[in-house]
Amino acid sequence: MVNLLLPPSSPHSLTTLTLTSTIPLQHRTFPNTPSPSGAHTLLSSITDVGIGADCSAKSGSWYSVYDGVTWTRASDVDIDHVVPLSNAWKSGADKWTTDTRRSFANDLENPQLVADTDNVNQDKSDSGPEKWKPPLASYHCEYACMWVKVKFVYDLTVTRHQEICVN
Repeated sequence: MVNLLLPPSSPHSLTTLTLTSTIPLQHRTFPNTPSPSGAHTLLSSITDVGIGADCSAKSGSWYSVYDGVTWTRASDVDIDHVVPLSNAWKSGADKWTTDTRRSFANDLENPQLVADTDNVNQDKSDSGPEKWKPPLASYHCEYACMWVKVKFVYDLTVTRHQEICVN
């Protein structure tokens, strides 16, 4: 069995702790800012999409990796944070600076943002891998690996139940 909580290039695994923050999350603590070119960060994470001057999607298509569906209307797609903001908050982000939270919320370099079908994203909500799996069974392992990488990169803790579910 592969230990997903121990990335091959690292001598350390994620820290297993219970979620401890009792301060309620307020989403404005994770700023969502425009990119330097003016295109909205979340929309710029989707390929082959025409962006209007108002930063809204004007054309293109989106493939939802969680359920394997392609959409041509932006209203059918949400952008999911693989590690939900509320989960990040409870596992260490409450101690971050605003700049670090902004980077986390808009991260295009690590597998943190995923375009997915709107109702799939709503079903996932703030759940992690211990409570939710993508509808497309062939994507379960990829989702778990993405979740672990984001937790590792941002030095976020995991619960014992989460650790068991991704291994």
